Amino acid sequence: MRDAAGFESAHALVAAVRSCRITAAQAMRAFLDRTERLEPLLRTYVSIEPERALAAAHAVDARIAAGADPGPLAGLPVSVKDLIAVGGMRQTFGSELWRDHVAAEDAPSVARLRAAGACITGKTTTSELGCKGVGDSPLTGITRNPWDLERTPGGSSAGAAAGLAAGLVAASVGTDGGGSVRIPAAFCGLVGIKATFGRVPVWPASATPSLGHVGPLGRCVADAALLLGVMAGSDARDAASLAFPPPEDFVRACGQPVEGLRIGWAPTLGWGEVDAGILDACADAVAALRAAGVIVQRVDLHETDPAPAWNQAFYGALGDRLRGREDWADAAARIDPYLRRTIEVHAQSDAQRAHAMRAEWLRRVNGMFESIDVLATPAVPTTALPCGHDAPANATGRNAVDWSYFTYPFNLSGHPALSLPIGLDPRGLPIGVQLVGRHGAEATLVRAAAALERLRPFHHQPPEISA
Repeated sequence: MRDAAGFESAHALVAAVRSCRITAAQAMRAFLDRTERLEPLLRTYVSIEPERALAAAHAVDARIAAGADPGPLAGLPVSVKDLIAVGGMRQTFGSELWRDHVAAEDAPSVARLRAAGACITGKTTTSELGCKGVGDSPLTGITRNPWDLERTPGGSSAGAAAGLAAGLVAASVGTDGGGSVRIPAAFCGLVGIKATFGRVPVWPASATPSLGHVGPLGRCVADAALLLGVMAGSDARDAASLAFPPPEDFVRACGQPVEGLRIGWAPTLGWGEVDAGILDACADAVAALRAAGVIVQRVDLHETDPAPAWNQAFYGALGDRLRGREDWADAAARIDPYLRRTIEVHAQSDAQRAHAMRAEWLRRVNGMFESIDVLATPAVPTTALPCGHDAPANATGRNAVDWSYFTYPFNLSGHPALSLPIGLDPRGLPIGVQLVGRHGAEATLVRAAAALERLRPFHHQPPEISA
């Protein structure tokens, strides 16, 4: 089933609502109707609340009718990952342990989306506690990729990406502790942004507090930049949130020229194993930027892979959170067996050594950015995995996240990074490239991404979904 409804950009939909070419309620009804048809095939939601979504859309229409400003996201249907609190909605974390938990109030990112006129449709699926780079959990089962229903949309923001790619919402919000926005963005042909650590406040605290980000997924760079600009800004409840505002408007930056921008191309980071077709497509995209006036240089970080440091920070923190439960002896038998095994392994890891490795990685990345403005890598080493697989078959010795060689290192360092679609592989699956920027330089990042998007306008291609 392919239709135009659901595949307009967020910017176009907001403009149509603000100019009264369509009401917010009419737009929401179209998205909900499409969701009713396709959700049984895809399984993108943990909880969906159409009545609340329609009520929010009618409230936007009432503001417009009264002559009030409906906000920069006027009437935009937006889904929220189930790791993020939406007041009055279930927040299960993809886990049987929290099946009936209801959030008391909105996370700062959600409150800002609502204040800007967005209409929240529901909570989207995630691997349990965000522990995998694929889309399955004991609570919700398998979420499927609209480009190929036998493949995963990636994770852990699985439902956020699959629903957006399928046209069930106009934009979505996920979390990213090791690639959980960028992996599914790459697998589903979307733009996903993880800003500088602390740019978007995270509250209640993430289970992986030194790595966790909240970030948007959009059909195009400008859409993701629009949501990022709404959600960014300090919040006293998150001690890690940046006290200073973004230096530039992210949407305006999308239209700025890139001539003279310095991009470092790192095809493997020194340790990644990448499918040849993906490597060729990413190299071709970087070459297109060179032709547009960008200065490109080869960068090889032939350094020690920081995966041990990331694993200790991620799975070590998850284990601490879970073992702190009074009912842990019983709860341990009810979580994803993969998660149980992995947190047991990393309970014995050397935290001091991991901290030193992380500090050294941060030093080296910051040093690299002394000579470049943006780093380019493949987003992920392969296209979407078959459902039921936690890692690529050739990712020997890798777990369910660190097979994604290019994403987790920049959670360790806190640098802003995004995934951008640049084409399809021979099986018709999306290919993504990753761009990484200096701390605080999200505007430069989206400027480069928007330029590449103009050269490779993938976002005009929706998937064709068949049962």
